[in-house]
Amino acid sequence: MEFCEREIMSVREVCANGSCMQTTEVEAKLDEGNIQEAESSLREGLSLNFEEARALLGKLEYQRGNVEGALRVFDGIDLQAAIQRLQPFISEKPSIKKGLVLEAIYLKARSLQTLGRLTEAANECKSVLDAVEKIFYQGIPDIQVDNKLQEIVSHAVELLPELWTQAGCYHEAISAYRRALISQWNLDGDCCARIQKSFVIFLLYSGVEASPPSLAVQIDGSYVPKNNLEEAILLLIILLRKFCLGKTKWDPSVMEHLTFALSVCGQTSVLAKQLEELIPGVYNRIDRRNYLALCHGGAGLNNSALNLLRKSLHKHERPDDLMTLLLAARICSDDSQLAAEGVGYAQRAIANAQGPNEHLKGVGLRMLGLCLGKQAKVASSDFERSHLQSKALKSLEEAARLEQKNSDLLFELAVQYAEDRNLTAALHYAKKFFDETGGSILKGWAMLALVLSAQQRFSEAEVVTDAALDETTKWEQGPLLRLKAKLKISQSQPMDAIETYRYLLALVQAQRKSFGHLITSSQVDDGKVNEFEIWHGLANLYASLSHWKDAEICLQKAKESKRYSAASMHTEGKNRACVIFEGREEDQAALGALFNAFILDPSYVPSKILAGALMLKLGSKGLPVARSLLSDALRIDPTNRKAWYYLGMVHKDDGRLGDAADCFQAASMLEESDPVESFSTVL
Repeated sequence: MEFCEREIMSVREVCANGSCMQTTEVEAKLDEGNIQEAESSLREGLSLNFEEARALLGKLEYQRGNVEGALRVFDGIDLQAAIQRLQPFISEKPSIKKGLVLEAIYLKARSLQTLGRLTEAANECKSVLDAVEKIFYQGIPDIQVDNKLQEIVSHAVELLPELWTQAGCYHEAISAYRRALISQWNLDGDCCARIQKSFVIFLLYSGVEASPPSLAVQIDGSYVPKNNLEEAILLLIILLRKFCLGKTKWDPSVMEHLTFALSVCGQTSVLAKQLEELIPGVYNRIDRRNYLALCHGGAGLNNSALNLLRKSLHKHERPDDLMTLLLAARICSDDSQLAAEGVGYAQRAIANAQGPNEHLKGVGLRMLGLCLGKQAKVASSDFERSHLQSKALKSLEEAARLEQKNSDLLFELAVQYAEDRNLTAALHYAKKFFDETGGSILKGWAMLALVLSAQQRFSEAEVVTDAALDETTKWEQGPLLRLKAKLKISQSQPMDAIETYRYLLALVQAQRKSFGHLITSSQVDDGKVNEFEIWHGLANLYASLSHWKDAEICLQKAKESKRYSAASMHTEGKNRACVIFEGREEDQAALGALFNAFILDPSYVPSKILAGALMLKLGSKGLPVARSLLSDALRIDPTNRKAWYYLGMVHKDDGRLGDAADCFQAASMLEESDPVESFSTVL
């Protein structure tokens, strides 16, 4: 028996068993609702049995766009019974009868999907695959399978997980994906790749945790993924290998998903290694060096990433490639020492953002603003610093006009204005960022609280912090609790601050106990609050209350959690310095601790300020050293009010009263706009 369908000069025909007939008469009877008469016409004209005729009628209705009519036809036959009758013919070459009935079930599933009856659709689609597994109990052979039958099976395998997902039956969808990839369906390379990619997207972004594959499908000694991320990465690497071997078409989005997945688990260096191993010519529409640079940068290897981009921007390669320029500028914007180089890349990117790439001009302006802001931090003079900050803000404002819905840009403007002590503008952009993100991002709450604290509105800042704590999960509360403790100190509530620190300490210790075996030390530090920082904060707080014994205990705990630290050395020096100011001679020990802090971190500003204050205490012989230390502190942190104050004291003792007055005025102005902690803590 043979069956085909063709269209000649807009006249459709169906053929079977050596006979052909036009569909005009059959379709006319269907339009009149005479399904039985239409069925009889097909049976007589093409020598079909009842199930075959009904299956063909349903297909005709489906192709005409009448899914409800198709469903009525399909409901009139027992398709499962028809499948049962096909199973004895296992040894035969699969006939078109099998394909016609299986296609009817598949089209029934499609009709149900169109009508929104998704669970029923999924069950019908599943029955197609169940039937195929019974007919071909050892898997579909590579040969002797009708092309039409193979096409139906491939479509059903790809459709089933999609239907379960649409129906909200996520665990059934996971099972369907795994069944599609493990069973022998004889799928072509592109179909298999589409299913793998679809499963990856489900695993990475659905929010549904997939349990490991059942023991029944595990092979002894084989690698079994433990969670969604591992399974997604495994599938993506398999896809990469297929691309390399030419078994399927290249899909650039696979690299994007793999970059995201490896970034989540902090392993983008693995991605860089995978990319280095790929053979030339695999990328087609992507830039090999750009992706390598992106992966190295995500792994914290910014120097390696930037070196790759520099090579790509060589005059003999692609010196004006816009995406490469933007990526290079982005990496430079994270490092003050590279900021000037980043400014050059950003300016070249802006110049090349023309024609079809004009929409990227805002991105270039944003990178320029960020690089100028970083460059200002290492400026050699106050005039140059002020000039660069002004240019940075101008670039970011211009970028914001082009990208009005870019929430990251709004946040960066808030930080830049806050560091420039334009608190009105900073609060404006902090609120815009908060509104744009709906309060869903932690740093938005923190930025609002910090700007309010800089305006000396401590009680309002605490209200914002408490509201943020209510909206935040327990494990993410560390930075907010640290901020709350400092707000309590600013409101002269030291005992409340101590209680908050204790709660924060318990939280961090519980987090380490719960997840310590699953996370690396770098990931612990990425949580922004660790035990060292809490003990160090408590030590400073007890020292400010002259509780020296408690301060020493906390300082010792801090040293135990982080043995060599500029901050702990500074606190030790600070405690000893407090004793000096009370009249006891421990100046050498204090200075020794502070200079140890310099050795560990030459740019640690608090130690430079305290050492300068100690040298000032030693009289005229210490003034030159004090001036050098305090000037260097202001070079690193030009908004540090304590540095300005002690520099004013140095000028006063040295007889330069005009310079002293300027320093005292700067210290006074900064004190009125000092946040409880640096604005950079929210970055």
